[in-house]
Amino acid sequence: MTINTQAKRLVSAKTTPPLAPTAFRDALGRFATGITVMTTHDDEEGHYGVTATSFSSLSLDPPLVQWSLRNEAYSLPVFLRAQRFAVNILAADQEEVSRRFATADVDRFADLDLDEGIVELPLIKGAAAWIECSLETTLPGGDHTILVGRVLRARTFPEPPLLHWRGDYLPIDEDARQPRGTA
Repeated sequence: MTINTQAKRLVSAKTTPPLAPTAFRDALGRFATGITVMTTHDDEEGHYGVTATSFSSLSLDPPLVQWSLRNEAYSLPVFLRAQRFAVNILAADQEEVSRRFATADVDRFADLDLDEGIVELPLIKGAAAWIECSLETTLPGGDHTILVGRVLRARTFPEPPLLHWRGDYLPIDEDARQPRGTA
């Protein structure tokens, strides 16, 4: 018996109960993740950005990252047109920035301290890291589109990251904020 035959047996419609969306969502919520704000600059929209927790590394050689947006998201065509984006890995003290970029109908860049990256990419100061990318490709991912970025430049800073867990922000205790290897 091949592995594929075994897998087909395990997931047969007769033996596997349907997956409840709430159970799936709850299980995914158990995975702590960093919070990013994806930013870009588009000729039509100007500076644009969204909060995303779907970010992850994809490859070291070549350097690639991935993240996703809902297919119906207003921001998807903006990022597709721009063909470039910056990953701002938020620092633990940037919860307000995360909330702002997750809120519709607000000026997300108002009074925000920015730096300018490659080809006008807005970079949020105070972040734990900046990763500047060109859009390498997109892939279908169910009700989302997966955006794959080729990393052009990456910079890190000493701030600890802002984390998301079980639908909320996960505080980092003061011990975690201290550099490792110091007495």
